[in-house]
Amino acid sequence: MRKGKGRTAYFFLLPSLAGTAVFVFIPFADVIRRSFFRAVGGVFVGFSNYREVLQNEMFRMALSNTARFLIVCLPLLMCLSFLLALLTDWAGRAGKAFGAVYLLPVAIPVASVVVFWRLMFHSQGLVNEVLGWFHIPGKDWMDSGAAFGVLVFSYIWKNLGYDMVLWSAALAGIPKEQYEAAKTAGASGFQCLLYITFPQIKPGAAMIGMLSFVNAFRVFREAYLIAGEYPHESIYMLQHLFNNWFTKLDIQKMGAAAVMLAAVVGALILFAITRQEDDE
Repeated sequence: MRKGKGRTAYFFLLPSLAGTAVFVFIPFADVIRRSFFRAVGGVFVGFSNYREVLQNEMFRMALSNTARFLIVCLPLLMCLSFLLALLTDWAGRAGKAFGAVYLLPVAIPVASVVVFWRLMFHSQGLVNEVLGWFHIPGKDWMDSGAAFGVLVFSYIWKNLGYDMVLWSAALAGIPKEQYEAAKTAGASGFQCLLYITFPQIKPGAAMIGMLSFVNAFRVFREAYLIAGEYPHESIYMLQHLFNNWFTKLDIQKMGAAAVMLAAVVGALILFAITRQEDDE
């Protein structure tokens, strides 16, 4: 019976696996192959493309900005969304109605978000207008070092409600009887949080962290539409670099950089999965 169920499962998975192989695995294998050749002429150059990418100043700057963005945004987003999820959970029905407000940015189209940010952070935008009321000099926010802060704020604003819902789902999976028993035994709210909530939301935290990591790369749309192909150097991300290489048909650099980044991201995901299994 087990063999029959296994065959049935593989039968249903076969179309999806075939599509993934044809449209993901095989093309990426070809990208790996092409990364060792010149784009024009097909001459084998070994690791020359990889050295050229690593020595590229724009690649190093884009990689540094992307890493800084992830290091700042991911912990900040997860902590804020978790705190909001706790507050809405403790507030009951009123908290759920309040939490629905934070989901509104998720439903707003990107084009509308771009218009909103332009109205807010333009050199003659709303933020500078408000600062002028207090005789504080304004600035062109998207053409200065403040652009990074604007991008971080837009990412948090856009994804806060989505992550809050995910945290709420993880919290809902914890039986309420455990909290009641702990409080009966004299445990404080902080002790319940430390010894009941945290240990049981670890699997959910890993999933939320992974989704937040993926969503962090989607912020490129806002940065690109607001500041163009060559924004301020503080928000010049890997997505900008790949877009510019693509328009210039610099395929060999794109292939080498994509392989290196895929290897790094794959290693991080494998490390996270291994740590989660060890904890379990």
